[in-house]
Amino acid sequence: MENTFAKFGFPGEPGTDEFWAAAGTPASVPAGGGWVTLFLWRGSPASIGFESWSEPVPLRRWGDTDCWYAEVVMPARLRVTYQFLTDDAAYGDPFNPVGAGGDRSIAATPDAPAQPYWPVIGAADVLPLPRARFRWTSERLGGRRTVRVHPAGGGGPMVLLLDGDDWLYLHPAVTAFDSAVAHGEMPAVTLVFLPTQARDAEFGCRPELWEAIRDELLPLVAESGVPADRDRLVVAGQSLGGLSAMYAALEFPDLVSGVACQSASFWWTADVDLADPLGGPVGGAIAARLRERPDLSGLRVAFDVGEHETRMLPHCELVETLAEQAGATVRVSRSASGHDRAGWRHALLRDVAWALA
Repeated sequence: MENTFAKFGFPGEPGTDEFWAAAGTPASVPAGGGWVTLFLWRGSPASIGFESWSEPVPLRRWGDTDCWYAEVVMPARLRVTYQFLTDDAAYGDPFNPVGAGGDRSIAATPDAPAQPYWPVIGAADVLPLPRARFRWTSERLGGRRTVRVHPAGGGGPMVLLLDGDDWLYLHPAVTAFDSAVAHGEMPAVTLVFLPTQARDAEFGCRPELWEAIRDELLPLVAESGVPADRDRLVVAGQSLGGLSAMYAALEFPDLVSGVACQSASFWWTADVDLADPLGGPVGGAIAARLRERPDLSGLRVAFDVGEHETRMLPHCELVETLAEQAGATVRVSRSASGHDRAGWRHALLRDVAWALA
């Protein structure tokens, strides 16, 4: 049993001060073409909850110490969000400096590609927020929401970030875009962070959201005083947000000039079987619309999906093919992740830059 922690490079007897002083996890060692990754937790019984990759993994206790641990088998090239689950709450990993909000952490196998421009953010860090904000009370959608706008590099073409609150409060998109612009990886842009009130309702293939964006939201952005080029709009979305972004490009071509979608929910149909949503027609409603051969010759669309999302791949692959056949300029990539925003971060920056090229 002594080799359990030694092979990960941890000195001393588990549970001692020497051991905890050196604790830094997750730590991975090669195993069978993939990795075994050690997670540590100090104190009470807990399990590890992984986002859209694995069932919860219970932790084992080392003897009668306060050391709880798990050795988790991971495939090659994986970046995943996780948290420790106890009887009463969920917590980020106190031994991992890479956080995602106050109660989540990010693990990456050693062979996962780097994510340049995304700073390491701990659970206690406060992310910078754009100074420009306004209240949007929508007649078409109902309700009120706070929209923040950030001119990265001084402002330019508009980039609409769906699920905007996730990119404000969990992942530091403001800092990442500023850094990418400063390093010449993309032109100056104006980021519009759009919060969502009801994802299932707003992000289906329905026109109301995009009519409201066109007729209500974008005029408010123009009135906000933040420099923005309204003639060029790139929409970036993930999961159902990616579905909605592609729908907007199809049905509102005068509004959307480019799309960056990661792990888009192209399985979606109006009568989707919620018991097995991915088991319906391949490509769903978007593939059916693309088979009508709309003219997409003016559209740039970047598709990305996690290489570990095996059931998503057929849906995404068909839409990618049909979009190119309809005339769109298409970029296709696969990220080292499952269905997880931690794996989408690099694709977001890279694909927005490409859509603006």
